[in-house]
Amino acid sequence: MEEYKRLERTLIAKGAIIDYYQDTMQIPNGHVAKWDLIDHKGAAAVVAVRGDGKLLMVRQYRNALERETLEIPAGGLNGREEPTIEAAARELEEETGYLCDELELLNSIYTTVAFCNEKIDIYLARDLRPGKQHLDEDELLNVEAWALEDLMQMIFEGKIQDSKTICGILTYATKFGRED
Repeated sequence: MEEYKRLERTLIAKGAIIDYYQDTMQIPNGHVAKWDLIDHKGAAAVVAVRGDGKLLMVRQYRNALERETLEIPAGGLNGREEPTIEAAARELEEETGYLCDELELLNSIYTTVAFCNEKIDIYLARDLRPGKQHLDEDELLNVEAWALEDLMQMIFEGKIQDSKTICGILTYATKFGRED
């Protein structure tokens, strides 16, 4: 495979959670192209399974979609150096009010590979115990417990469209769904 070469990277805008760049790229056929890049520091998500087998989900408003969504708990890293397992534990407690002593990596995804480098590590949390929910000032969400079968049906019906949630639930169902 011939090489692609970045000739220039220009910061267009710096945001609260992303930075937007425009890259000037030399394509193997000799063409020079402008490509957009959304730079994201990364995130972690959690498939949190209660003792009764129900999964903890969060319902919250998402500005990009202008509606509420049902998702697995998740959040951005506090910095590129933060281990995703620490972020997953933090987000689990912050959003759901539950703690877990052991998290298991289920999957890692890149959300939109055409123009964004956001990577989300998705963890499994079982043996949950009560902690204390502490949401950010701009975070309003409801915690709900759902049966795996109902969530899978919602995925197949197109009612759950969030990629990290779909990946997390289907990975969990494939690996562990019959054990719990």
